[in-house]
Amino acid sequence: MAGRTGRAGFRGWLRRSTGKWLPRRGALDAGEVVLSQRRVFILPTRAGIGFAVLLLVLLIGSINYQLGLGFALTFLALSCALVDMVFTYRNLAHLALQQGRTPQVFAGQEAQFELHLSNRTTLARYGIWIDFDDVDEPRHVVDVKAVGSASVLLAVPTAQRGWLQPARVVLSTRFPLGLYRAWSYWRPAARALVYPRPEEGAPPLPMSGSASGSGRAGGNDDFAGVRSYQAGDSPRQLAWRQIARLDPELGGQLVTKHFEGATGDELVLDFAALPVYLDVELRLSRMTRWVLDAEQRALPYAFRLGALHYDAANGAAHQAACLRALALYGLEAA
Repeated sequence: MAGRTGRAGFRGWLRRSTGKWLPRRGALDAGEVVLSQRRVFILPTRAGIGFAVLLLVLLIGSINYQLGLGFALTFLALSCALVDMVFTYRNLAHLALQQGRTPQVFAGQEAQFELHLSNRTTLARYGIWIDFDDVDEPRHVVDVKAVGSASVLLAVPTAQRGWLQPARVVLSTRFPLGLYRAWSYWRPAARALVYPRPEEGAPPLPMSGSASGSGRAGGNDDFAGVRSYQAGDSPRQLAWRQIARLDPELGGQLVTKHFEGATGDELVLDFAALPVYLDVELRLSRMTRWVLDAEQRALPYAFRLGALHYDAANGAAHQAACLRALALYGLEAA
């Protein structure tokens, strides 16, 4: 137990001391970053320390017994250790790093950060371990061929909505002999937007701006297309020609003719209309579920969240704007 605590303390001291050499400690690395000599650190591993002790024993024995072959073996092994140090450093130095895409996720899912490694030299790189600094053991290892590139996806579990800024990334290698460990820190300027977790078993979509309204039959002025069937639609407005073309076994469903110019139901997702006894996070979770359900049914919907009002619409852009507002509600001011 004491040994584990001592290793943890040494690791913390090592991170603090090496971090002092990094340019603008704590700053985000925007754009492409090249691992120059200043950014790569190297120290012997346990195997390297044991190898050094072995060399010291060989040297003392050779001196005591005047063994010429012992001197030759000692300095040959020392030369191999020095060459290994150079190769371990070169295996990590001068790699070009760049952040990739960071898709948005819902709370409870894993946010994935895509990282790209480019090798513009003629020296292939092997056994490069990559992971976040707060992970005890790295989970990803990649090889980068000469004048090539590689990508890696680093996953971070999410628990709450808002912006997720991951810990800095650690790249390390012990290639080729494992006597040394070279590593470098990289903190890409990437963050993931975490949406609220959609509520399970949420109430039906509110119609006409009420929290539990029911639909009324739409008008019949100008035909504007078809939409998914809603409870309360008149059987006279069913689009039988389109229904006949849909195979229920392939996911077909009832569709209704949609007319413009009449006073039909309006789908309004209003945060203020929800019961006040519900927790704020639960209301945001319900609004998230309603946004997803409305988009799945291709229903235009208005969105109201505090001072933010969006007119009735649908589509990927409208959905992204609504989910972003839900994710950052009450957090942007803070």
